[in-house]
Amino acid sequence: QVQLVESGGGLVQAGGSLRLSCAASGTIFSINVMGWYRQAPGKQRELVATITSIGSTNYADSVKGRFTISRNNANNTVYLQMNSLKPEDTGAYYCNAKLRRYYASGLSDTWGQGTQVTVSS
Repeated sequence: QVQLVESGGGLVQAGGSLRLSCAASGTIFSINVMGWYRQAPGKQRELVATITSIGSTNYADSVKGRFTISRNNANNTVYLQMNSLKPEDTGAYYCNAKLRRYYASGLSDTWGQGTQVTVSS
C-alpha cells in the first residue's frame, strides 16, 4: 500500500507564497516521476509541474518563473514552491507519483487527497 499526503495549502493574498509538500510512504521500490496537478471549480484538472528521479523538471507555461518543483529522494517527498501567486492559481492541488511497488509488476499512478490553495485578489 502506498499513500501520498499533501500539506501546505491555505489562503493567501495575490503576490504571496506557499510551499506545498507531498510525502509518499509505503512499500515503494522506486518513484520515476512525482508531480503536482490542480483543478479549479468547473475546470479540468491540469498539470502544474513534474520532476523525475534524476531531477528533470517540467512546468506548465502558466507557472514558469513563479513555481519551483523539487524532491528529496531519500524520503520520497516532493515540494512545490509557489511564489507571486495569482487568483487564477486557486484550486485543489493534487500530488501524483508514477511508481513501482514491491511485490507488484509495472508502474502505477498514485494520487493524494489534495490540498486547497486559495489566492484572493
